[in-house]
Amino acid sequence: MARKYSLAHLGCLNWTPPEMIYNAKTMGYDCVGIRSIVQGISGEVDYDFQRHPELFRQTKQAMEETGVTIHDIEFAKIGSDTRVDRYEPAFAAAEELGAVNVITSIWTGDRNSYLPQFERLCDLAAKYHLKVGLEFVTWASIWNLRQAREILETVNRPNAGILVDTLHAHRSGVTPGEIRDLPRQWLEFAHICGGPKGVPDRSNQEELIFTGREARYYLSEPDNGVDAAAMIRAMNGDTVLAMELPHWERAKALGTFEHQRRVLETTKAYLKASGIV
Repeated sequence: MARKYSLAHLGCLNWTPPEMIYNAKTMGYDCVGIRSIVQGISGEVDYDFQRHPELFRQTKQAMEETGVTIHDIEFAKIGSDTRVDRYEPAFAAAEELGAVNVITSIWTGDRNSYLPQFERLCDLAAKYHLKVGLEFVTWASIWNLRQAREILETVNRPNAGILVDTLHAHRSGVTPGEIRDLPRQWLEFAHICGGPKGVPDRSNQEELIFTGREARYYLSEPDNGVDAAAMIRAMNGDTVLAMELPHWERAKALGTFEHQRRVLETTKAYLKASGIV
């Protein structure tokens, strides 16, 4: 089976989901991951299908015309006061569009709060035939693989998995052996990108966030410090590789399309040079 490459929305948030799908087809991506769940944050883009039914219709049409699928939606945040049931309309739309996965991350340190919320999220997603990818984010409350694994082992839901982002994995000290030791069904997809070799302290939230949201590296860059190849070798041969590589200065200089085209081109070249197909 040929490996699938997905385009993650974080690097092209100025594109609506249908624009993303048409551009992904031209660039050679197989699928996309879209941000269809809004959090009410200032300046956030709003691609909520429930509020924008015409956007839903256009997205479905783009998929039919291109053959590009929606792999995942994001993100179903878990915080101290999250009402998980509010995600149900987004999950229903995702099922209708044929999505496979929904991304979540945890932003509260209260175990008695996040464990039942994660359980409810998995059960709600299962109702719409969605898997749940728990992403550990280095400036979130659940920020490393050990914590994420403990949650999945405790909750024990068959549709739960772990989303390994190579930047966050590098910054939290994850080894290929730790990834290899995970249950295979947990590794349905991953976020792929490069970044600086140096790891900021967790107290330096500003630097962690800046690189994570605005300045990730191509894997082919000489000063890339993320050994994504070793991590990918530890995953499954059919793990979907989602390119999540926001770099706003580069996108401004090149244009979003050319930047995202180079993301796929350089990643494939890097993987080929690393003996990964």
